[in-house]
Amino acid sequence: MTSLVCGLHNLKANAWGCVLTIGNFDGLHHGHLVVVQTLHRQARRLNLSSCVMLFEPHPQEFFLAEKAPARLMRLREKIKIFQSLAVDKVVCLRFNKHLAEMEAEIFVKKILVDRLHVQMLIIGDDFRFGKERRGDFNLLEKLGKKYNFVVSSTPTVLFSDKRIGSSRVRDALKEGNFDLVSRLLTRPFTLSGRVMCGDQRGRLLGFPTVNIALHRLVSPLKGVFIVRVYGLGQEPINGIANCGKRPTVGGLKDLLEVHLFNFNKTIYGVRLEIEFLKKIRDEIKFTSLDALKEQVLQDIDLTRNYFEQLP
Repeated sequence: MTSLVCGLHNLKANAWGCVLTIGNFDGLHHGHLVVVQTLHRQARRLNLSSCVMLFEPHPQEFFLAEKAPARLMRLREKIKIFQSLAVDKVVCLRFNKHLAEMEAEIFVKKILVDRLHVQMLIIGDDFRFGKERRGDFNLLEKLGKKYNFVVSSTPTVLFSDKRIGSSRVRDALKEGNFDLVSRLLTRPFTLSGRVMCGDQRGRLLGFPTVNIALHRLVSPLKGVFIVRVYGLGQEPINGIANCGKRPTVGGLKDLLEVHLFNFNKTIYGVRLEIEFLKKIRDEIKFTSLDALKEQVLQDIDLTRNYFEQLP
């Protein structure tokens, strides 16, 4: 059972020590999974607990706000996967001004050593930390000798001779290349959230939708997509989704709207997981609601044909 510790004030001293890895783990792609596999292997070898440390918000979101790269995963989604990977503890620290200005050695001494009693630290080869990102692998090795913990780096993981990283996943999503995304993640790309009340515009157009807030400063997807929806029974429900601001109706915030095929129930508050299969088109502003309705009909026909042709 994975335990979750949120906030530095809740991080009590761990006298037994742990094997730790640190990062944002956005997307939890194949490269991240290799790090977690190494974490498990070393924790078993040393008979210690496995621990993952991450930050909310992402440091880039703290510094760049809406100019930061699109977030692939919410914290809830990360925790769910870490639980499935049997990580013993997830420590989530709030990334704020205090943490951003903490010197690298103080971060190691006050948090890794005094609170977690780290016995082994496993990091990616590009890991940077501390004020102005001055901390790196070389500094960690020096501090490991000083405070008696071992530092190990994991090599870059490649796919098609290119590094697997969160930015590569984002680029593939922008291109609508969901086959590549699935290979980089080792699973299909999904977004999840609770169904919220919308403005009923889809129903007025004849295409009722479930609306899900993305809870992100920047959305990783924009456009119209063929999807499967999980969470409404044992089998997924086919559908079509629009992800974006809905410019034709004057939308201001990114929203995920899904029209479910052969489904007509009220499901406010239900948590759904939406699997993205194929991009149909970009989101555009139509000259009228009639033009939007005509395009949606074409999108739905295309989507139904897609599912009918699946083996």
